Amino acid sequence: MSDRMTAPWGEYTLARFPEDPRDPLRAWDASDAYLLRHLAGSGTPPDGTVVVVGDRWGALTTALARHRPTQITDSFLSREATRANLARNGIEADAVRLLTTQDTPPDRIDVLLVRTPKSLALLEDQLHRLAPAVHEGTVVVGTGMVKEIHTSTLKLFERILGPTRTSLAEQKARLIFCTPDAETIRARGADPWPYTYELPGDLGELAGRTVVNHAGVFCADRLDIGTRFFLGQLPYGRTGGRRVVDLGCGNGVVGTAVAVADPDAEVVFVDESYQAVASAEATYRANADGKAEFVVGDGLEGFAPGSVDLVLNNPPFHSHQATTDATAWRMFTGARRALRPGGELWVIGNRHLGYHVKLRRLFGNSELIASDAKFVVLRAVGRGVGK
Repeated sequence: MSDRMTAPWGEYTLARFPEDPRDPLRAWDASDAYLLRHLAGSGTPPDGTVVVVGDRWGALTTALARHRPTQITDSFLSREATRANLARNGIEADAVRLLTTQDTPPDRIDVLLVRTPKSLALLEDQLHRLAPAVHEGTVVVGTGMVKEIHTSTLKLFERILGPTRTSLAEQKARLIFCTPDAETIRARGADPWPYTYELPGDLGELAGRTVVNHAGVFCADRLDIGTRFFLGQLPYGRTGGRRVVDLGCGNGVVGTAVAVADPDAEVVFVDESYQAVASAEATYRANADGKAEFVVGDGLEGFAPGSVDLVLNNPPFHSHQATTDATAWRMFTGARRALRPGGELWVIGNRHLGYHVKLRRLFGNSELIASDAKFVVLRAVGRGVGK
């Protein structure tokens, strides 16, 4: 669904990515509008090097394009949404600089605008990485909905950059004002990310192996219970020499488990998070030495039809703060197209999500492999494109 956002200096038509006319969610919210109103009314235009961090769907970057901002995002979908929204509003692509959280940030930042992420770890990592470029004259403003800004959020700004306060709430949104302090920045300490831990000793060939998590990737310090359950059900021994996709790979534990058990398998790690794919590659390199590929993208978009033998998937059911099954649906649809006839999609999900219904609609079949009180593991068999 496309929508129009009114900013003090104009209106912008915006959409999420990929655009879906049935999607009721907007590409901007009250916190984006609040920040833009503040910048227009502050009397201090965003001059110099402007950096926008965590822009959800490019609303801030698009509205500020006249100031030639640098956007830093962890999300492939957000980056593509920004490109599409710039074009949608007649703005040249080179008006902004698009960086990922894995890229080297600018050397100097004069205006730092931060859309607070859901993950405090990602915020911590980004503030640490950006701190050397921040100076005492840098204007630092954060924004988010009230439910997204907590005391811990403010403490991160305060500990890494300098004194921090918040605004009054408007339309359930709030701003964060931080005054950079040179001594605070110098004394901030080391960035704790990426974080490394060892897997528990009861996982067979995976016991004691290394996992690397960059900031913002799910379950940073331990193996989550859903992945643990999935690992116990995977079709080991049936993947040798086949092309296996760890779809929505996170830190890559599932795909790495396949690579360790079946060294001849070709494993492709796919996620829309740059942090996740970096984590998956680091986890894989620490444990395996086979044929692997690491892809940041929108699920299986771009994979040739019939090019995959097995897809392993733990789909997310949130998009930022919103609960939605749109991502799972795209993943399942992509798997149906990419799988060869007879290829298999293995899915783990919470019991209440009803993924078996979606799989039957798409594949014409769905088999329950295993279940416990919280999770189900399902298998669907591909019939070839159009079957």
